[in-house]
Amino acid sequence: MAELNFDGLVGPTHNYAGLSHGNVASSSHRGQVSRPREAALQGIAKMAFVRDLGLGQGVLPPHDRPRLDVLRELGFTGDDATVVGATAANAPHLLAAVYSASPMWTANAATVSASTDTADGKVHFTPANLASTFHRSLEPAQTARALRRIFGGDAFVHHAPLPGAAFGDEGAANHTRLATADAGLEVHVFGRRAFEKDAPAPARFPARQTLEASEALARRHGVRSALFLQQAPAAIDAGVFHNDVIAVGHGERWLMHAEAFLDEGAAEWIRSAFAEVGGALKLFVVASDQLPVEGAVKTYLFNSQLLDTPSGAVLVAPMECAEDPKARAVTEAMVAEGFLDRVETLDLRQSMHNGGGPACLRLRVPLTDAERAQVHEPCLLTAAREAQLIGWVKRHYREELAPADLADPALITEVRTALDELTRLLELGDDFYDFQR
Repeated sequence: MAELNFDGLVGPTHNYAGLSHGNVASSSHRGQVSRPREAALQGIAKMAFVRDLGLGQGVLPPHDRPRLDVLRELGFTGDDATVVGATAANAPHLLAAVYSASPMWTANAATVSASTDTADGKVHFTPANLASTFHRSLEPAQTARALRRIFGGDAFVHHAPLPGAAFGDEGAANHTRLATADAGLEVHVFGRRAFEKDAPAPARFPARQTLEASEALARRHGVRSALFLQQAPAAIDAGVFHNDVIAVGHGERWLMHAEAFLDEGAAEWIRSAFAEVGGALKLFVVASDQLPVEGAVKTYLFNSQLLDTPSGAVLVAPMECAEDPKARAVTEAMVAEGFLDRVETLDLRQSMHNGGGPACLRLRVPLTDAERAQVHEPCLLTAAREAQLIGWVKRHYREELAPADLADPALITEVRTALDELTRLLELGDDFYDFQR
């Protein structure tokens, strides 16, 4: 079984609206001018880099934006230009929400369970409901459609998103699979208990994942081995809005900050649970004096991709980790102590400024060879597909996008023209987006 990484293609409306409360990077860049073309090209370059490490790499398409149907449900009327103009004048925060390119962070697209870990021997998908924020709550239906078209064979089972805020689910950003050659352990991380009012919870920022959601995911997927850990409330209040901002695992390796979890014994719980499925955990814990939690949030060290490649264990990190002395010292220690073979850093500043690092951009899908043969091939990133996508971005994306540009009705036509062409390039059908129907 091998992991196939599916990255979200950055959409044409990539902008800095600062919509995600608790995401420090997103909030600190609110209102700045973004560079959609540069963002998309950085994302494609990252996908190609991972592919060239010898790993499988796929592409998830952007969502249709703006969501004019949502604005009409909220009482704005008239033709498209009138709806956009009225929203810009009276509720600019709503216009920013329906234009958000947040589906690019596909770590929040879904939770995926490998067939070797499930009772029915199939790969299970549940799109995240993203119920904690309005702009992201608009994503599940389109995400589900994309997953069903890309993973359409009988090897795959597709579930509906979980219902309601009590089952708030943020997808793979709070879910990690550790694995041996024969078995896996799902580690689910939650921020709060929805039905226990006095249970530990953050005070400053919202806890987005509930224990109840994580337990429901494991139940409906029929997962044999699962562990549930609570994220430290203090870490969430420091800007660790998802577990993948303070811990990351892959295969037999687990990298975590010492202050990641509420219970100090979490690392040993992971080791013990993994041993029960036959695994020997390779653990690296970063102490606060090596890198404080605030430094982890600033550099997104733990939002790196931890990968097993034909040439060894590699950490694909944002370039901020090379620029920050403490983060760089931690990566050097990981190599020196044999936890990793090497660290590679990439420029993803456009995504980083909006609150997402390398791991935010990708959804991990573990597949057997037979299951991979059922994946929609045009969404796999070959060298030829890479060149096509680069050309597509250069034809259709604006170089810059300021908040005021969202009121430009021409942007609607630009985006729809681009996405219509993309559905042909990725062979997703002429009814993939609602505007095509």
